[in-house]
Amino acid sequence: MIKPITKAEFGVFWPTFADIIQARETYAFDPDMTLEQAYQLWCLSPQRAYAYMDEGEVLGTYYLRPNAMGPSRHISNCGYMVAPEARGKGVARKMCEHSQQIALELGYKAMQFNSVVSTNKVAINLWQTLGFEIIGTIPRAYEHGQLGYVDSYVMYKWLLS
Repeated sequence: MIKPITKAEFGVFWPTFADIIQARETYAFDPDMTLEQAYQLWCLSPQRAYAYMDEGEVLGTYYLRPNAMGPSRHISNCGYMVAPEARGKGVARKMCEHSQQIALELGYKAMQFNSVVSTNKVAINLWQTLGFEIIGTIPRAYEHGQLGYVDSYVMYKWLLS
């Protein structure tokens, strides 16, 4: 079940969130971010934030927000995180599909991911199977925790048929 995330649920997910940002493999967030800073960034400042729940456990979370303002306000932006034990089980796919439906309900016409780390092949492949295209490469945009500077991709999907 995907539902709006509560502060308590985000707190339960916090160890996973912290591990992901500290690994410096996928998210350009400060690895020293606190729980409160992360909650503000992920849950309060976006337009919406959701939890993927299964039998009371938080297996994943995502946020949805405008990618830009004014004449580009029709493009949404999302970020997704999945608990290690839930990876490869369709959680990210279901959250991405859900986010596209919510984006349409909120009046968005497109979705853009601004910085998909080029070494994150699982995510790139998933986004491509869901209709996203790589529309640009940002050279050496991400300082990977193990590999040093690697490229990031801008990925985009027009949501209307």
